[in-house]
Amino acid sequence: MTEHGPTTVNDDTPGLDLAAFRAWYDGQRPGEITGDLSGQVIAGGRSNLTYRVTDGSRAWIVRRPPLAHVQATAHDMGREHTVMSALAPTDVPVPATYALCQDPSVIGAPFYVMEPIDGIAYRSSEQLEALGPERTAAIATEMVDVLATLHAVDPAAVGLAEFGRPAGFLERQVRRWGKQLEGSRTTDRPAADELHRLLTARVPEDDPSWVGIVHGDFRLDNLLTGSDDHIKAVVDWEMATLGDVRTDLALLLVYDNLASLPAAGLVSDVSTAPGYPSAEDHLARYAEQRGRGLGDMGFHLGLAYFKLAVILEGIHFRFLQGATVGEGFDQISAGFDPLIARGLDALADH
Repeated sequence: MTEHGPTTVNDDTPGLDLAAFRAWYDGQRPGEITGDLSGQVIAGGRSNLTYRVTDGSRAWIVRRPPLAHVQATAHDMGREHTVMSALAPTDVPVPATYALCQDPSVIGAPFYVMEPIDGIAYRSSEQLEALGPERTAAIATEMVDVLATLHAVDPAAVGLAEFGRPAGFLERQVRRWGKQLEGSRTTDRPAADELHRLLTARVPEDDPSWVGIVHGDFRLDNLLTGSDDHIKAVVDWEMATLGDVRTDLALLLVYDNLASLPAAGLVSDVSTAPGYPSAEDHLARYAEQRGRGLGDMGFHLGLAYFKLAVILEGIHFRFLQGATVGEGFDQISAGFDPLIARGLDALADH
């Protein structure tokens, strides 16, 4: 019992003390919570933890960093809250944000609160196969339309002019992921070293006309799709920044390509569902929506393949250290070499 009334605390919300949360939230939005609170984790693991909290009549979504996160900059709650709040008045579908807590003493880490969205995060081809090819094609096409809509937003017009450093963005990306590989290398990777060398040598000059809001991890399972097959919200903004928006499009294509490679099941295999558009279809649709040609995508694809390969190597590194939980991690290293090979091919083909 607290001065704010009874609160049910259960084991379904590790990392979220419901009593402490209620005491804080009542101060932010008095009277909104009217009953006992209960909750559950609805997403968690390697990314931020997401909880659904309810008082029996109303619900809230709470997001906080992982319980054992190491790099706070990789789980910046303020960043997610800022970009979604800024995009609220635009045509980009995002959840409404209610409150941000930067004080880690409340529940042990910063967190924010947003509205729940009634939608599905499609992650498997099996989910899409149940819809049929026409509905699958419509959902995936709208996904690309939403990406184009995001990239057309003027950052300054929504208060995000200082959200990132567009100048030198691509060079920093190449350097960053090269350092990540050095920090998680499990064996000699000569092909990866060659891809990194080529990327370093071929970094394009900054093109201000392509600068916009980069989501950083845009794919179908980071969208919530309604029962009417329309996208209700883009979520998981922890990697968002300002930069060359074609990196989002390239990474989406690489995620789709990963479905045909080993370790596909650890990300998503939606691109294998009947009706899912091809990479060429995605590129053509995006270009049509933006009303301009995309230029040379070879570098962007090469960088996206390198980035995803390095991410897999990092997961494999943690698996060898016994620092992963779950099944399938023993197979994840099998995806590294094919991704690097395709990255080299992407540079050679353009």
